[in-house]
This record gives sequence, structure tokens and C-alpha cells, in this order.
Amino acid sequence: MGPGALAGLLAAEAAAEACAAGVDPADLEQAVWLRLLDRGPGPPPGPDWLRAAVRAEVRGARRRALREVPYEPGHGPDAPSAENHVLDAERRLALRAAVARLPGRCPRLLSALLSRSDLTYREISRELGISQGSLGPLRSRCLACLRVMLGAEG
Repeated sequence: MGPGALAGLLAAEAAAEACAAGVDPADLEQAVWLRLLDRGPGPPPGPDWLRAAVRAEVRGARRRALREVPYEPGHGPDAPSAENHVLDAERRLALRAAVARLPGRCPRLLSALLSRSDLTYREISRELGISQGSLGPLRSRCLACLRVMLGAEG
């Protein structure tokens, strides 16, 4: 059996077995190719060896999936560090301070838009006594002013 036929058979076996194991077929194929390289020089293996290797990799993937425990959100290796939390808090404080220094109705409007309450435009317009249609243009002017202010501060 030539390398082309071996690759086709491996792709078919990996695709057939991968779904049941919850493994990406390409990862499964790569693992079997590595097994083949580990065998060393010699005649290419037959279809039976290939099927057995795919199934062995699938069994290994299932065992690993049982042992692996997912990280809690915010506690994995990609979780923000304490330093990042402090820097984020400082950025939020600086943003709030800059918003408070804006002229006119901008501080109230941007505070309403930034609020955790997630107010709708209708609720914001009622709260501020501004027509709903003028909120968008006012928001644009306020954000432009904020950009200029923050850009000047560096």
C-alpha cells in the first residue's frame, strides 16, 4: 500500500472515529502519523495497523478527556493577572473622571450609557429629558469631545 492510499485510508478512519471521541479529525490523523514515525524505517504498515492505531489514539483521547478538568472562568492560564485588574480599574476611574469634566449634558448622557443598568435609548431620553432622536447626535458630539480630551492628556 503506497503513501497516497495510506493517507486516504487514515483520513477516512480519522473522520469516522473522531466524532464519537470528541476529537478533531486532523488532530487524530497527526497523532497516527507520529505513531508511524515512531515505528522507524521499514515497510509501510497495512490497513489493519492503521485502524488499530486510530482506535488506540481515540481511546487515549477519551481517557484524557475524563482526567482533564476545565478551568473555572477567570482562573485559567489566560485569566487576567492582579496587575491587569488594577490597570483596568485605573482606566475605568480615569474614564469616569474625564466624563465628569465634559461640558453640558455630556456627563449625564455618557454616565447613563456606561451604567451597568444597560438602559435603552427610550429610558435614557426620559431620564435626561431629551428627545430620543437627538441622543445619537449628542452622543457622537460627546464622544468626540471625550476623544479630544483624552488625546490631549496622553
